[in-house]
Amino acid sequence: MKPFIIGICGGSGAGKTTLIRHLKSRFTEAEMCVLSLDDYYFPRSEQKVDDHGVNNFDRPKSIDKKAFVHDLHKLIAGHTVTRQEYVFNNELAKPRTLIFRPAPVLIVEGIFVFHFKKVRELLDLKVFLHAKENLKVIRRIKRDQVERNYPLEDVLYRYEHHVMPTFEHYIRPYMENADLILVNNEGFEPGLEVLSGFIRHYLEKPDRVHQPDF
Repeated sequence: MKPFIIGICGGSGAGKTTLIRHLKSRFTEAEMCVLSLDDYYFPRSEQKVDDHGVNNFDRPKSIDKKAFVHDLHKLIAGHTVTRQEYVFNNELAKPRTLIFRPAPVLIVEGIFVFHFKKVRELLDLKVFLHAKENLKVIRRIKRDQVERNYPLEDVLYRYEHHVMPTFEHYIRPYMENADLILVNNEGFEPGLEVLSGFIRHYLEKPDRVHQPDF
């Protein structure tokens, strides 16, 4: 049976990774699989450089969309996918070998999952995670300094010149077409409960009809 596919989108710093972590803690690998665009970035050497010589990773073409769609279809068809973790050029991080196994609920997440038409057309439920801009900046700073070993000046430059323009052009326009919007300013616990409850309800359905019950 085709899995129920949930797309989770939102701007950088909106809390997608945290939301996914909470969902993973509530469901087993046999129940839910998560495929992230973050593991499909092209290498730094293939990324476009802006006028100041800074690689721009916040472009739709920075992602290997072809490989992502290919692996997505493999999971839908019931096949296991193996891929090396992308560590965002952090020399201090050691990439792992990631294994994605088919499950009745398949979550695809990333900033462009609504923008990529071939991905968007496969989604049964579209979830948009949103937060105030100042909060997203703070979260981006904390994440990029700690997890990706980026200096503060670099983080702020990228946010102003890459992240914000991308949000306005490729992410925000799809917000009004989302089935569920989770606002993550002070926390997304109520939205998390709604989404988790829906997934649990779907998994317990004997027929597993691919339609939201909102």
